[in-house]
Amino acid sequence: MAKRQSSQFNTRQYMLSEDFEVFYYSDTHFRSVGSHSHDYYELYFFEEGAVTMVIDEKPYPLRQGDVILIPPGVSHRAQLTDGEKPYRRFVFWVSQPFLAVLEGRSPAYGYLLRRAEDRGRYVYRFDLPTFNAIRTRLFTLLDEIHADRFAKEAAITLCISELLLFLGRTVHEQEQRRNRKEQLSRYEAIARYVDQHLDEPLSLDALAKQFYLSKFYLVHLFRENTGLSVHQYLLKKRLAACCDAMQGGAAVGEVCRRWGFGDYSAFYRAFRKEYGMSPSAYLELHRR
Repeated sequence: MAKRQSSQFNTRQYMLSEDFEVFYYSDTHFRSVGSHSHDYYELYFFEEGAVTMVIDEKPYPLRQGDVILIPPGVSHRAQLTDGEKPYRRFVFWVSQPFLAVLEGRSPAYGYLLRRAEDRGRYVYRFDLPTFNAIRTRLFTLLDEIHADRFAKEAAITLCISELLLFLGRTVHEQEQRRNRKEQLSRYEAIARYVDQHLDEPLSLDALAKQFYLSKFYLVHLFRENTGLSVHQYLLKKRLAACCDAMQGGAAVGEVCRRWGFGDYSAFYRAFRKEYGMSPSAYLELHRR
């Protein structure tokens, strides 16, 4: 199928179609094209070869599974580092008006292309199972383009829409997982710090300063991971430390001062609210 759907490479760097063009190239002797830009979007799917993509004069060595998104007006060129190796890739050109039509149905269609345009992030790396799923969609699109079947135009539009949505959703979900992992790691570091400094003056302001985070982000971090405010979390941890110390024989007055309750009445109110009994009743219960 790949051989049947492959195109003979030419150096044309402009679209003949008003909407889109898609090619599958498999070269053994690549004719280099100099640095250039387009007035349309280019999606480049790297399958095989020894290639560095140079974008705005910055080199990006490629590996199988890389997808490169080139917005309009961004200069780029493919540079082979070993011309003896087969060079295989898909190239998909999408005009700005065609993308606007798709985005009129849902902004999700342009999610990844707009990110490349706004943030200057051009290279996305996918694992091989995911890239194989992308390849399947590209070959299905090529098959529809080259076949003469009922509802061809509708099927092509569906293929393009599904491809763009798959790319956008995959990247979005990858980044959500990565952000969640980073967020959890940051929360765990703060929780360890709290455990090690419970007998010191800790507050939302103090933690924000210690970890160079905004107070808003800290509040979100604790709500997301514990369901508690920072104040509630600190209070619960300090009360738990007081319980452990009292069961170990420490006097109530000592634990009040050590864990920052100031006076016994404040400690008593907090303790009773948390455990539903007085400190003395708690100790009596746990002596049995």
